[in-house]
Amino acid sequence: MTHSYRPLHAPQLQPKLHRSSHSFREFAPSRSLASQVAAYWLVDFQPIPGNLGHRVIPDGCVDIIVDLLASSSREAAYVVGLTSKVEVLEFAKPRSVWGIRLYSESARAILNSPLSAFASDRVFMEELWGQEALDWVEKLLTAHSMSERIEIAEQQLGRMLAADKKSTPTLVYQSMQYIYNYKGHLSVKELANKVNFSERHLRRAFDRELGLSPKEMLGIVRFQGVLKELQRGDYFNLTDLALKNGYYDQSHFASAFMRYYGLPLKRLLKQE
Repeated sequence: MTHSYRPLHAPQLQPKLHRSSHSFREFAPSRSLASQVAAYWLVDFQPIPGNLGHRVIPDGCVDIIVDLLASSSREAAYVVGLTSKVEVLEFAKPRSVWGIRLYSESARAILNSPLSAFASDRVFMEELWGQEALDWVEKLLTAHSMSERIEIAEQQLGRMLAADKKSTPTLVYQSMQYIYNYKGHLSVKELANKVNFSERHLRRAFDRELGLSPKEMLGIVRFQGVLKELQRGDYFNLTDLALKNGYYDQSHFASAFMRYYGLPLKRLLKQE
C-alpha cells in the first residue's frame, strides 16, 4: 500500500546544493512498508568553503537517524521528533548520516512512544528498544551496501509493526488521513468536524501524541504542497501560487515560506 503524501527537501529543490562535498539521496521503502515509511535517506557532507550547511525543512515526519561514522553503536542511532521551523545544520567534521523517515501517524507503533516524547531533544534508540537496538544498529553500521542496510532496517520495522498490528487507529491517525487527503487545506474547525470531536479535544490529542498542534501540522502539509508545485513549475505567478494554496495574501505566504524554508521565495527562485 502506498501513501498519498511524499515530502520534499531542500536538495531536491536546489540542485546546486548537490556537489561532491554535499550530497543527499533518497531511497524508496518496500511496498509492504510504504504506508509507514516515507523514505530512507543518506546525507554525506564535507565541511569545506562553499558548503552552506544542510537545510532541514519541516515535513510532518519523524526520523530515526544513524551516524555512520559514530565510534560506537550506543550513540550512533537516535530519534529526532517533529519540527515546525527550518533548521540549517552546519557540520564542523565530515558527516555521513543515514535515516529512516517515518510518517507521524505510524511512528508510535514502531518507536513504542508518543512523538511528543521526542519534542525537546533527541532520544537514543537504546532508550526505546534496549539491547535489541544496539544489536540492530551494529548490523546497520557494518552493512556492506545500501540495499543490505535497508533490508536490515525493514526486517526490524516489520517486526515492530507486527507486534502492534492489533492496535486501534487513534484520533490523530484518523485526522492525519484527512490532512493528507485535503493537502492541508482545512481549518482546525473543519478537521474537528471531519473526525466528530471538538477543536479543544483535537488539540489536546495532537499535543499529547505528536507534541505539535493540528494547526501546525495542517500548515506543514500545505506548505509541502507548495514545494511540489514549485518543483513542477505548476503555477502562473507567485500570487497565483499563494492563492491556490490557501494563503490569503502575499505577506502571509512570504512569512510562511521564511518560517518553513528559511529563505525568501524570490531569493530561492533567483538562485535556481
